[in-house]
Amino acid sequence: MPKKLVDTKDLVNIDELTNSQILQIIARANEFKAGSQTTLPKAERFATNMFFENSTRTHNSFHIAETKLGINIIEFNASESSIEKGESLYDTVLALCAIGVDLCVIRHQDNNYYNQLINQKSITASIVNAGDGNGEHPSQCLLDLMTIKEEFTNFTNLKVAIVGDISHSRVAVSDAKALKSLGCEIYFSGPPIWYNSKFEAYGKYKTLDELVPNMDIIIMLRVQHERHKTETKFSKTKYHKTFGLTTQRARKMKNSAIIMHPAPVNRNVELADELIESKQSRIVQQMSNGVFTRMAIIENVLKNKELHDL
Repeated sequence: MPKKLVDTKDLVNIDELTNSQILQIIARANEFKAGSQTTLPKAERFATNMFFENSTRTHNSFHIAETKLGINIIEFNASESSIEKGESLYDTVLALCAIGVDLCVIRHQDNNYYNQLINQKSITASIVNAGDGNGEHPSQCLLDLMTIKEEFTNFTNLKVAIVGDISHSRVAVSDAKALKSLGCEIYFSGPPIWYNSKFEAYGKYKTLDELVPNMDIIIMLRVQHERHKTETKFSKTKYHKTFGLTTQRARKMKNSAIIMHPAPVNRNVELADELIESKQSRIVQQMSNGVFTRMAIIENVLKNKELHDL
């Protein structure tokens, strides 16, 4: 039987997990991938997925994970909710808790939106952060870690490049923290204007051409136009040539190296179209692993919720 993981009914950032707990979640995700059934006690449970930003992969991945775990899903559309009438996020979640929702998966444009929800006596549902502004994305981080571990079996001394729109990326934050903690050697690249000095705590900034031949893993990040506060003329062709993983650059990768991307991919911007499903790409595998990782996350937080409810 899987060991009990982190003793919290919520998961809002990757810092909540020790290395040991991260590895346990990955191990449980692998069990689900191999066909394991949930160890949640049989009971009727309800979940709602509250996405205030558009999403394909994360939203549907959580939906499928919940379905596989036998959880009833209460549909939520922000544009049709009382938030449109001025209701606060707290009051919306409070109402959902009152009618019996056990799990709220939330993506929100505000950093740290969850601080108003967790550790509040009236918020009885488990809160899972599906992305907050340019803060963190813990479930994406965990599925990335699962994918890397499948490839290399461990993390120690792996060289990882995180490339692109660094300062606007919640994936960059979560991945850098976890990979550094697990023993990887982290590097960053991309437009200097989109790099933030806070990342110096995790690794070094270098040009992509310096990094490509030496990396084990290259994580390309989407250019997040929606988070850029000033309108600047953007050339897809120029970005791809200067900061993207072109086919010419990819030829210089080690044969054992892999390409990752949290998706959606701007084809021929951060990544050449022909590389997305190439032999060295693990992008589709990341998406598949997302379901199993989120099953492991949900199972854990709900088990802990039910212990807290006793």
